[in-house]
Amino acid sequence: MATSPDRQHDVRLPSHTVRVLEWGPPDGPMLLALHGFPDTALTWRRVAPLLGEAGWRVSAPYLRGYAPSGIPADGDYSVRALAGDAVALHRVLGGDARAVLLGHDWGAITTNAVAADPASPFARHVSLAVPPLTAMRGWDPGLLRQPLHSWYIAYNQVPGLAERHFGWLSERLWRSWSPAYDASEDIAHLRSSVPDRAHAKAVVSYYRALLGAGVRPALADPVRPLLVLHGGDDRCLEPGLARLAGATVVPGAGHFLQLEQPAAVAEAVLGFTGPA
Repeated sequence: MATSPDRQHDVRLPSHTVRVLEWGPPDGPMLLALHGFPDTALTWRRVAPLLGEAGWRVSAPYLRGYAPSGIPADGDYSVRALAGDAVALHRVLGGDARAVLLGHDWGAITTNAVAADPASPFARHVSLAVPPLTAMRGWDPGLLRQPLHSWYIAYNQVPGLAERHFGWLSERLWRSWSPAYDASEDIAHLRSSVPDRAHAKAVVSYYRALLGAGVRPALADPVRPLLVLHGGDDRCLEPGLARLAGATVVPGAGHFLQLEQPAAVAEAVLGFTGPA
């Protein structure tokens, strides 16, 4: 099965231009797929063709700050801004009442925030690897281990540090989070998408914006239909914590489950969304 996108084009949002990759029929209902950190829109290259065969038009944008999308003029990397981009893309890309929002990692944080808004224009929402934080209820031993995985969040707060060492940081995170997966191709895509310090600063600024009021949408309870999937071997967020949030665990996958187990992810997504 070919993994290259069927089409790609640029669209304009108020603060920046967005490059969008597409798979599937041009006239199919839209499934907007948001990537995470440190990743690119090509993270969907193995799942998107499967969803496209089922009739979905998979539209995968490079998020703000990731080339070839632009660095936003407003300098806003808050969850509120990311959710605003998703809603704007629904409109600009011709989404209708059947549209689905699918997100991984930061894309999942964005999806969770949109699913918490009763006015979401998406019929269904799917989050991979990051469940809604407010849904985690109960106890799991992973709570004791999680701080060891989350060191990079504090690292990204130090001005200039993550920008200077972005290559080292991103490669280490890919190896740590999905240790059984060969990420060589994905890291090459990432180098093209984050080619310099200006783009690296934009990418790590997502974490720096967590300290502001713009993070509040990520802390709201989902009110719209939401499916959460999580890799059984994820070393970014403990699978036990994801289970506390009601996640469906995908065996044989680490953090990047859409690349490691694309057939299982596609099957779960299609079982939740129904036919296009």
